[in-house]
Amino acid sequence: MSDVMEKLVRGLSPEKRVNLARMLLRSVGESVPEKKTAEPIAIIGIGCRFPGGVSDADSFWRMLRAGTDAVGEVPPSRWDIDAYYDADPSKPGKMYTRNGAFLEGVDLFDPYFFGIPPRSAVNMDPQHRLLLEVAWEALEHAGIAPQSLAGSKTGVFIGGATGDYTQLIQGKGAESIDASYLTGSLLTFATGRLSHFFDLQGPSLGVDTACSSSLVAVHLACQSLRSGESSLSLVGGVNLILTPQGTITTCKARMLAVDGRCKTFDAAADGYGRGEGCGMVVLKRLSDAQADGDQVLAVIRGTAVNQDGHSSDLTVPNGLAQQAVIRQALADAGLDPKQVGYVEAHGTGTSLGDPIELRALGAVFGEKRDGAAALQVGSVKTNIGHLEYAAGIAGLIKLVLSLKHGEVPAHLHFKRGNPYIPWNELPVEIPTQLAPWTARDGKRVGGVSSFGASGTNAHVVLEEAPEVERKGGAERPRHVLALSARSEKALKELAGRYAKGLGEEVGDACFTANTGRGRFAHRVAVVGRTGEELREELARYASGGGVERGAEGQARKAEEVVLLFTGQGVQHEG
Repeated sequence: MSDVMEKLVRGLSPEKRVNLARMLLRSVGESVPEKKTAEPIAIIGIGCRFPGGVSDADSFWRMLRAGTDAVGEVPPSRWDIDAYYDADPSKPGKMYTRNGAFLEGVDLFDPYFFGIPPRSAVNMDPQHRLLLEVAWEALEHAGIAPQSLAGSKTGVFIGGATGDYTQLIQGKGAESIDASYLTGSLLTFATGRLSHFFDLQGPSLGVDTACSSSLVAVHLACQSLRSGESSLSLVGGVNLILTPQGTITTCKARMLAVDGRCKTFDAAADGYGRGEGCGMVVLKRLSDAQADGDQVLAVIRGTAVNQDGHSSDLTVPNGLAQQAVIRQALADAGLDPKQVGYVEAHGTGTSLGDPIELRALGAVFGEKRDGAAALQVGSVKTNIGHLEYAAGIAGLIKLVLSLKHGEVPAHLHFKRGNPYIPWNELPVEIPTQLAPWTARDGKRVGGVSSFGASGTNAHVVLEEAPEVERKGGAERPRHVLALSARSEKALKELAGRYAKGLGEEVGDACFTANTGRGRFAHRVAVVGRTGEELREELARYASGGGVERGAEGQARKAEEVVLLFTGQGVQHEG
């Protein structure tokens, strides 16, 4: 090889070197096997609890579309902010911010629903409780009756850490600690409890890579599905802020914004705001999801994980590593950077991290983009704060919903660009208003980044769900909607939620409720010709009235069939 050629090859990226080698082999008549792209992974269900009153995917999307800022003052249920606040960052034991993004009702839990003794529930970290609830909700959103997964190769992959609740239990004194303290505190038992409760026999892993934990969990779940190790995966992350110590620590490190808000990419960015939340997605190989007739919300095309290695400091981001992980994810997806229209950025809102991240995006997506529309870049952290261990899954769910609805929500708190970001040189645009997402090459494609303070980086590439030819269902003179719960009170509350959320397209809703939800002893079924008639019956039952068109009852066992519908009438058994 000549010196000129050697220098030329040395200057190429590894990917371009491989392409050059393939070209040379073909030129001499050698056959070159084409690299197979990774099997796409379908996202078929979502469960989430985020700040701002978000309790499911629909309420999350409404909040994002409205451009809601969910940050507020630390609630008294966490700690007395007046006792810990001081504007002087150097004051020992004090925090210089009064704000964060918090969940409501994290102390509420029904242990009997999950077969947990009340004493054990007291010693169980609320993070574990949230994971149980949100996992159940994610499965039902996917149209999967949780009991149907018993004995299956369903994997559990959770980003998180042993939380603040351990400190609260320890503060009650050694006499309050029993055996349930062990299983109720460590992250490993949070994932193990999910597998135990649902009787799942796939891999069950807790992942802690700091802020990138839950997106790394997504990467591991996709690998498990593609290898055949898992047939289905529950993937998510959780983060709760229950004691002041963590906020004091991050204040001493000067990591937090004074107003508790992530002003990502803005000149006023002065740190991140802490946030709470829990998110969960249900994953399945796309081919299996299509064969089973599952709803597909979006498709994961590629994933990648890497590490910063030796940067200037342990917690300082490495722009070259960020570029590399994005390129790896795109290569895994078999996609070109110009096909990507939006990136959900890590975007913590720090004057150092934001410029590094945007420069890395510019280096990857600036290639082959001449004449193309600018890359849209936003961050959900401007709405709900930095959810730390659950940050990646929050960004992923936002991206899934954006793909599903074909819209890009507004990125908040962006008024004047960070002066350390070379805006004129970068092919990026920050969306400050809700806008339509225009497809490129016939498909909407987006990416989501999550970079851990420990140096572990993750990137996931998603594509909008493939179009499905909807076959006309049988015309029914009446629809039957059956619901069940463990108690009459819970059943009335469930009926009330259905009464508010049920639309006019009731066929699919009835099918999912009848086949994709868990079956419990307290049951009600209503019959109606239209969505309005079903809503009337549900609302009447929820408010304490009887069911006129339908029936209610209680089974002796959860598996019993209580209601028999014959023709147009209703017969009540048992």
